[in-house]
Amino acid sequence: MEQLTPSRRYFDNAATSFPKPPAVYEAVRDYLENIGASAGRGAYREALESGRVLDDCRAALRTLFHASADDQVIFTLNGTDALNLALKGLVRPGEHVVTTCLDHNSVLRPLSAMQEQCGVPWTAVAVNRRTTRLEPKDVERALREDTALVVINHASNVTGVLQPIEDVAAVCRTRGVPLLVDAAQSAGHVPIDLSAVRIDMLACPGHKGLLGPLGTGVLVLTPEMAETLRTVREGGTGSQSEHPVQPTFSPDKFEAGSHNGPGIGGLLAAVRWIFARGMARLRAAEEELCGELIERLNRIDGLRWYGPRDVRQRVGVFSIRLHGVDPAELAALLEERFGILTRSGLHCAPLAHQTIGTYANGGTTRLSLGPFLEADDIEVVSEALAEITRHVAQPA
Repeated sequence: MEQLTPSRRYFDNAATSFPKPPAVYEAVRDYLENIGASAGRGAYREALESGRVLDDCRAALRTLFHASADDQVIFTLNGTDALNLALKGLVRPGEHVVTTCLDHNSVLRPLSAMQEQCGVPWTAVAVNRRTTRLEPKDVERALREDTALVVINHASNVTGVLQPIEDVAAVCRTRGVPLLVDAAQSAGHVPIDLSAVRIDMLACPGHKGLLGPLGTGVLVLTPEMAETLRTVREGGTGSQSEHPVQPTFSPDKFEAGSHNGPGIGGLLAAVRWIFARGMARLRAAEEELCGELIERLNRIDGLRWYGPRDVRQRVGVFSIRLHGVDPAELAALLEERFGILTRSGLHCAPLAHQTIGTYANGGTTRLSLGPFLEADDIEVVSEALAEITRHVAQPA
């Protein structure tokens, strides 16, 4: 088998985006070299400048998500930390939670722990097995008198499907149940308008579609939810230091300990890069690449891929299987022979793989797109898959 290209091409943006915009690297370096201080831990210039970086990043995220000035932007360690804060800060012992079979272990594992530790029952709503799209009426049917929260994965990290969040939000609003949206695979990839869709809590990492550094996460809360939600950790905030209890006002209520200042500085630069390119333009470019990849994948005999065929109902996350090739073997061949970086396995989403029928066979090999991939990259990965099919894969 001949190698198609000597360069390494990154198709694992669903895990973390790479590369980052150049301004992100510059912002992290600038913070470390020229600011250095921890926000709220002093009145000198560098400490005040650190606080301004945090404030500017909160404002930028409000603008990106069309949040109101009263919505609270909470910085977390990552997307998983944001989801844990939302789940464990809201749901009380014995209360019921509704989620879906496509949700990530960052939701399923906290719910499982809460079920074991404090009797929190939860229901995972099924989706259409072919499109993996959710029916909002099924969410409504799963609601109970004791349902305290609905948590929905906006875009699947396995099949790329975009769920009808607007319709789910309408169901939740009608029934008076709060909605938590896991935007790990949608934030930065598709427009999110919190002024148009009533979402009580929006959680996402800063390092995926938002293009910031690892170790950054965001939880956006309505004013009502910021008041209701309990914190899950306490500690120093630089405010009300005379009291040995956690402040009750946001964001200090939820942000114990020193912030990841360099990471947040990088996240601010990343969001500004998104503004400069335009969210609509970035989305259109991703849809175009998705369409090109779909067309090419469909030409490869013995290859199966999962999720919606309509690019408007998905993000650039594609799970594939080649007949007769183990997903881990395929990922290894793509890297060793062609320099293409992917991720194989169950992708921390066991129920999703059970849904599409790949759980028992090692999952899938995942290709996930980012804004620095181009049509040439799609051509190369498609030709690599076709080459592997000709030389390795068994006939279906």
